[in-house]
Amino acid sequence: MSISRRQALLTTLFGAGAVGLRSLATGLPVSLLLNPRQALADMPLACKDASKAQFIILSTSGNGDPINASVPGTYEDTGIIHSPDPRMAPASLTMSGHQYTAATPWSTLPQDALNRTIFWHIMTDTPVHPREGDVLRLMGATSKSEMLPSLLAKQLAPCLNTIQSQPISIGAAGPSEGLSFGGQALPIIPPVALKATLTNPTTGAFAMITQLQSLRDQTMNQLYDLYKNGATPAQKAYIDSMATSQSQVRSVSQSLLSMLSAIKDNSVDAQITAALALIQMNVSPVIAIHIPFGGDNHSDTALMKESDQTVSGVQSIVSLLQQLQSAGLQDKVTFMTLNVFGRTLATNGGATTMATNGRTHNQNHQVSITIGKAFKGGVIGSCVPLHSDYGASAIDSQSGAGSTSGNIAAIDSLAAFGQTMLSAVGGDPSVITAPTAKVITGALA
Repeated sequence: MSISRRQALLTTLFGAGAVGLRSLATGLPVSLLLNPRQALADMPLACKDASKAQFIILSTSGNGDPINASVPGTYEDTGIIHSPDPRMAPASLTMSGHQYTAATPWSTLPQDALNRTIFWHIMTDTPVHPREGDVLRLMGATSKSEMLPSLLAKQLAPCLNTIQSQPISIGAAGPSEGLSFGGQALPIIPPVALKATLTNPTTGAFAMITQLQSLRDQTMNQLYDLYKNGATPAQKAYIDSMATSQSQVRSVSQSLLSMLSAIKDNSVDAQITAALALIQMNVSPVIAIHIPFGGDNHSDTALMKESDQTVSGVQSIVSLLQQLQSAGLQDKVTFMTLNVFGRTLATNGGATTMATNGRTHNQNHQVSITIGKAFKGGVIGSCVPLHSDYGASAIDSQSGAGSTSGNIAAIDSLAAFGQTMLSAVGGDPSVITAPTAKVITGALA
């Protein structure tokens, strides 16, 4: 990687002059470090509900993976075709005290995670791969056509005091999975590029990460000089409440160096490592990755690719959850998925062609997954017969159940999903509007 490219990425991640590293070293927001007097005059920072704020790890795919073919809510109707692979046999699992049936891999999620896992049966209303960006914009339901990950990032950044407000994509598998912020396309930073940027001993952040403790002390001494020039008791308490201790900085620096050194490629494991490093560096509220779950499997004999990647995909989620637990982040990070569309469940593009040798695009049914402390484990919505296949049902906003009398129409279930995500993390759901969309209170813990 050239020096100019590396410096550009450093500026993207940490701001000009790497002010973000000083933020990492001290725990203080960038705004305070750049202009202490103005930031103190403007406190408190704009944050709707810091107690609910979460970092978000988003897995998104423009392939339209068949996640929707193996999850709870698809085993009640015998017309739905599931993989015949023994690894995908139906299994019982419990979420928040209720029994469900899903493919065996989903039953391997830890029980504490299952109790905060929701499988959302929703409709994206497109069968077109390149419209992944439109789906992330909730098909026109978001304010100023902002993407959902960007709306989440904008509202979470002041609460989490992250270095930047923009989300970061480290796993995009193609242009359709790229993110935008305020109408501007954002760069994609694969794990190997992140490692090369941060661990180069001369032009990267490696040397500065090893010296985070001294950087912390230097910065804090400069800020404490403000105390001699009229800072109020409330302003002093504000700084002290966020300041990171020396021992905390030492622990963070050692952890980051170990994590970054482990990155070898751009695999899912590497993406997870990179996402956790960026969260511990407090760079961005939202990190986008790509966990494959079967891909565009039109010609998937015996649904083998679907089976292989469902097994490996769930294993990746389990690994992520375990690493969050080890890092003490299990209550601070929410995992979510949102793909361009789901796959057909009974046919492969025709009323008489069964889906056992592949599935085609399904604009009427996509399953998203959320795992986080804000959610009450279970199933939102349901899967119902539609034309020669299946689609998402209407949803009751209070219970979250799928129902023909639900007050959220299937066409608005995508927008309702976005509203509920924002509400769950303390954001403002009113920036998303659709005729019948509402926060689904039955999903919230």
